[in-house]
Amino acid sequence: MSIQFSREEIDQMPQRYRATFINSLGGFKSVVLIGTKDKNGQENLSIVSSLFHIGANPPLCGLIFRPDSVDRHTLDNLLETGWYSINHIHPGIIKKAHQTSARYPKEVSEFDEVGLTPEYPEGFDVPMVKESAVKWVMKFREKHDLEINGTHMVLGEIIQVVVPTDCIKEDGFVDIVSTETTTCSGLDSYHTVKPGTRLTYAKPDTWPEEIKS
Repeated sequence: MSIQFSREEIDQMPQRYRATFINSLGGFKSVVLIGTKDKNGQENLSIVSSLFHIGANPPLCGLIFRPDSVDRHTLDNLLETGWYSINHIHPGIIKKAHQTSARYPKEVSEFDEVGLTPEYPEGFDVPMVKESAVKWVMKFREKHDLEINGTHMVLGEIIQVVVPTDCIKEDGFVDIVSTETTTCSGLDSYHTVKPGTRLTYAKPDTWPEEIKS
């Protein structure tokens, strides 16, 4: 048995109900912590579930930030300095990571408030999360304002990556399951995942086979 919703019915949903409904509709997403610091040295940490891959050469990924109707300390900081970090989340820090979404004043460090530790990679003045196993330094490259809903798309270049040695496979595949990286659905549902199935490159005349670890 199924239920269907017209666009008109979606528009008539209570605001928070509609936001939860639409956010969870797309399935599982990457959820990460973004570390930044402003020009005065004030650290900031925020949870984001809009990370997406752009390309590997050069290594690029993007983020979507909310409209200007809300405070956007993370976006302001990375535009001001040109640098930020992306940090994976694991079960041991889920509640702390989630708490960074609270609207703390700009002069307050989320690192301090939630009990996570800023860590500075050699040669970079941008805070990473010490407790995170998979993390990387990003350099800001482009910002695009999306007229359709007032959000901001930020594109950045991966400059330095930190990952556990034993989670990298011979072909370069990063086994984030082994680091217990957490995923999310909707606005507040966090999930651990089981090892997946890797398949060989698809070709018209060959059926894919499973890649053994």
